[in-house]
Amino acid sequence: MKLRFTLNDQPAEVECDPAITLLDLLREHLHLTGTKKSCGVGECGACTVIVDGDPVNSCLFLAGQVQGKTVYTVEGLAEDGELSKLQKAFLDNHAVQCGFCTPGMLMSAKALLLRNPHPNEDEIRRAMSGNLCRCTGYDSIVRAVQAAGEA
Repeated sequence: MKLRFTLNDQPAEVECDPAITLLDLLREHLHLTGTKKSCGVGECGACTVIVDGDPVNSCLFLAGQVQGKTVYTVEGLAEDGELSKLQKAFLDNHAVQCGFCTPGMLMSAKALLLRNPHPNEDEIRRAMSGNLCRCTGYDSIVRAVQAAGEA
């Protein structure tokens, strides 16, 4: 099946089995490897991308579901080749350790900030609750999202 959708503000067209996951479409067909493959069952959030404004676990989302939709991946966060305010806030607030969960964390945070540019701590923690991190603890991530909202 030929899928047509918008990917990181660019038109995308790809021939693939619509029953593969969006994660596999991104990584194996489009070679966008920023979205991480981890648990495969929607528990960890490492594969989070934004589809039509909502964060989704791309390991559970079928490729065929993106037909006509808008998808953003971590590769789409940079602005004119520079880190986005959100990415800079993660670095400035030491919200990155090993980095494996970071793409999913960034995409969940971006989806939150699109809906609510100035979230409070509870709103941030709730929005990030589907993303697991084994390294940082979550306080630095919350601070980073707050700083990005203030920037």
